[in-house]
Amino acid sequence: MSGVIVRRLAVIGVGLIGGSLARALRRAGVVGEIVGVDLDRDNLVRAHEFGVVDCGAETLAAGVAGADLVFLSVPVCAIPAVVRDLIPHLAPGAIVTDGGSVKGEVVAACEPLMPPGTHFVGGHPIAGTEHSGVEASFATLYEGKRCIVTPTPRTDVTALGTVVRLWEAAGSEVVLMDAEKHDRLVAAISHLPHMVAYALVNAVEGYDRFEEGILRYSAGGFRDFTRIASSDPAMWRDIALMNREGVIEMMDHFAAYFATLRSLVAAGDADGLERFFRESKESRDAIL
Repeated sequence: MSGVIVRRLAVIGVGLIGGSLARALRRAGVVGEIVGVDLDRDNLVRAHEFGVVDCGAETLAAGVAGADLVFLSVPVCAIPAVVRDLIPHLAPGAIVTDGGSVKGEVVAACEPLMPPGTHFVGGHPIAGTEHSGVEASFATLYEGKRCIVTPTPRTDVTALGTVVRLWEAAGSEVVLMDAEKHDRLVAAISHLPHMVAYALVNAVEGYDRFEEGILRYSAGGFRDFTRIASSDPAMWRDIALMNREGVIEMMDHFAAYFATLRSLVAAGDADGLERFFRESKESRDAIL
């Protein structure tokens, strides 16, 4: 395979994110062998049956042995511990990267752990669905999406170039960004919407004016808006904790706008409400 960028790729966590990357890179012809590691043995067996990985490894050590690049698709809180465990088994020159949606704490914890000659490069594809498991993975998940890569002054230039080329091969537009800026940005565009969706579902479910639950009457608008509240609760618990400062800042910022909207409704301010809604519509339409 003349176009191979990575001879042996180890994917730790073969679910939606890791499985989709494996599928995309295989389709692009830029990887040789793909080895999967997953705590869920049945999921790993299915990943092999579906052709997402060439083989599954029983242990982390066996999975990363001889790998040129290791991609971590595990809960963000677990990333530093997983990196610590796999380091003794890395091949010389190996690159470790991740797909976690929090970068500041992850990069700060993982980069100093890397032995000389091995490299950590933080990354985060801005893509996903509310589904999980290898069955949810698909080769086009990253097409036309952005992937933020967060190098530091210590990042090896060659390792960075390899990670960028892989994400580009998967169909992503790669953006290089400082890890702290990344965390503030995703707190606004990703983490806050999930917090709002979870809170809205709980608020409606907890509405007790009627004896019966009213969620069963929800239609397209409510279901579309709250779709992301079907995402993995444990994953979002970890994200909220690891990006706590950014999430709280955006929740407070949102609360101020929601309070303004409430005051307009309470005052019966028709002009103010229309202006508020129009400004929002114009901003939303501009991103389509």
